[in-house]
Amino acid sequence: MSRENEEGGAGGAEGAEQLALIRESVRGAKVPRAKPRTWRGAALAKELPVARVLVDKGVLHLDRYFDYAVPEELDAVAQPGVRVRVRFGAGARNVREGRREGGGLIDGFVVERRAESDYSGPLAALAQVVSPEPVLDSGLLDLARAVADRYAGSLADVLQLAIPPRHARAEARRSPAPPAPPRPPEPGSWRRYGHGPEFLEALASGGAPRAVWTALPGPQWAEEIARAVQATLASGRGALVVIPTGRPAARVDAALTELLGEGQHALLTADAGQERRYQEWLSVRRGTVRAVVGTRAAMFAPVRDLGLVVVWDDGDSNHSDDNAPFPHVREVLELRASRDKCGFLLGGWSCTVEAAQLVESGWAAPLVADREQVRGAAPLVRTVGDGDLARDEAARAARLPTLAWRVAREGLKHGPVLVQVPRRGYVPRLACERCREPARCRRCAGPLEAQDGGSALRCGWCGVEEAQWHCESCGAFRLRAQVVGARRTAEELGRAFPAVPVRTSGREQVLDTVPGTPALVVSTPGAEPVADGGYAAALLLDGWAMLGRPDLRAGEDALRRWIAASSLVRPQGAGGTVVVVAEPTLRPVQALVRWDPVGHAVRELAERAELGFPPVSRMAAVSGTPEALTEFLSGAELPGDAVVLGPVPVREAGPVPARRGGGAGAGERAERVLIRVPPGSGFALAAALKAAQAARMARGAKGAKESGGEAVRIRVDPPDIG
Repeated sequence: MSRENEEGGAGGAEGAEQLALIRESVRGAKVPRAKPRTWRGAALAKELPVARVLVDKGVLHLDRYFDYAVPEELDAVAQPGVRVRVRFGAGARNVREGRREGGGLIDGFVVERRAESDYSGPLAALAQVVSPEPVLDSGLLDLARAVADRYAGSLADVLQLAIPPRHARAEARRSPAPPAPPRPPEPGSWRRYGHGPEFLEALASGGAPRAVWTALPGPQWAEEIARAVQATLASGRGALVVIPTGRPAARVDAALTELLGEGQHALLTADAGQERRYQEWLSVRRGTVRAVVGTRAAMFAPVRDLGLVVVWDDGDSNHSDDNAPFPHVREVLELRASRDKCGFLLGGWSCTVEAAQLVESGWAAPLVADREQVRGAAPLVRTVGDGDLARDEAARAARLPTLAWRVAREGLKHGPVLVQVPRRGYVPRLACERCREPARCRRCAGPLEAQDGGSALRCGWCGVEEAQWHCESCGAFRLRAQVVGARRTAEELGRAFPAVPVRTSGREQVLDTVPGTPALVVSTPGAEPVADGGYAAALLLDGWAMLGRPDLRAGEDALRRWIAASSLVRPQGAGGTVVVVAEPTLRPVQALVRWDPVGHAVRELAERAELGFPPVSRMAAVSGTPEALTEFLSGAELPGDAVVLGPVPVREAGPVPARRGGGAGAGERAERVLIRVPPGSGFALAAALKAAQAARMARGAKGAKESGGEAVRIRVDPPDIG
């Protein structure tokens, strides 16, 4: 026996113990799954042996379908709409036994089974059917394609937004049979609106009315939406409601549960978690429920026999998706209403310019209450202007005007008082010091901005400098830019009212409700909690910080946020009072005092039509490094009526948060151009931008990458253009 064997025999017990420990650790470790087979030599399906697959690449030059061979073993499960995994990028040279092999594994969807392929070369086989559950039908596919074309994006990116990630446990659960249609509802509070009962009757009888609804202040809006949904379900059709955030979505969910009972609708929000959300989505896809309430991603919910789509508060920025191709809920639901010939309801306490355009064009009808109903439901609105502040010693000392202090003191005798302050990050635009008219470029009417470290002005859209500005309205030569801080608002109010509790609701902690007992509730816009019985009063502070933002929608957005907060206040007949600290001569402030958001939107629309601003025109923002932007524009075949504004530097260059949106990288200097076309050329502009981006990526231009960082970012109909 050799010495090595002797030593091995002596240490045999120790070696066996070590080997057992190794085996145990291997068993407990996560062993990666074996790669799906290449199906080399496997027989193909006897009928329809070709699967047309949409691969999840998300790059524009690959925005098309690819054909794959269907192995006989996968024939039964590889049906249109299922998720599959395929090998992609092998190239035509890697062919064995007439079958293409190699390439990386990526996800995809089978969109069609065919008898033969249009491609004459060898096909790779489907690697794996992830699940036999069909999740992509022809209706959703056509909608996603229409959205991709409208926003110059890829079909794969849209489907990532439309179809939630798979969860096996949720998929394995069986869905119950769909419930019977409910009875048509009573009109209820819809009687307060002209033609409100007729709107419900049209839905219940199978009609497809389209309306822009200006809701009265108060909490009844959620129940009114629920009644519209019930009327649609009574006709045997489905309904889809999209709400900007989870808190108001929960109110509509509760209203539907109260009217219809449990299990009659699905709630699709990100707060539900992946398993719950996918389970709810599957119940809609399988037809178990025909009513859906959800946030932004629910705009693509595959509701069967769609009879009504509803969007609430379309001016909220949460309705605009942050992932490429950046679709907006309002536009997607308009597409669905037109394609499915179903009812459409755009509702809110306020009214956007886009909503006013739908009415003016005749596409939708107004659904409003008469002035007597408005006066009976709205609170009293009082203003505090610059002249009042200049004469007010208390305002200069404590930033709280005397009128606001008196209204708060009186309101606290009867209930809680809401105090709305702009959140940090509001940067006002320049305006005339005398008449407050925004300073705009004489060439393109864009907002003027102050140059860093100098007195020269430059347009934020076209970049042209303005050396000798004067106000076109009053002739003055001086400008004003005011930023009012709100950090110490809660502390100052606590000192002013030491015996009253102060609650805050904002980014760090958002309150849903507050009791009806006396308290000061300090909130940022959009985070206002609902008070039991309504607020006794509301103070809307620092109006200039919202009205002065360098954005085309500054006035519209300020009015929307003020009305949203004021709608939580008790009616004037019950003592409800609102004080807004802003110049009373400004159009948004006057609209708030009169409670006339529709009139404000109509006048704003007429002014934008005169200047050629959206939504009367269509716009696209293209941003990236200066070199990439120049190259992109030189290769883009824009419509003949397109006007290019810029380039101008981007205020905050950095990584783009979109999933596959492109843009300048961290630390790189970025520029932006705006491309404006008349309304009839919107689709031509999107097609031109999409073709230019696809050609650039196919060439492998400098900085163009296949995922997450191409050097040019396209956004059609951007919500903020300055």
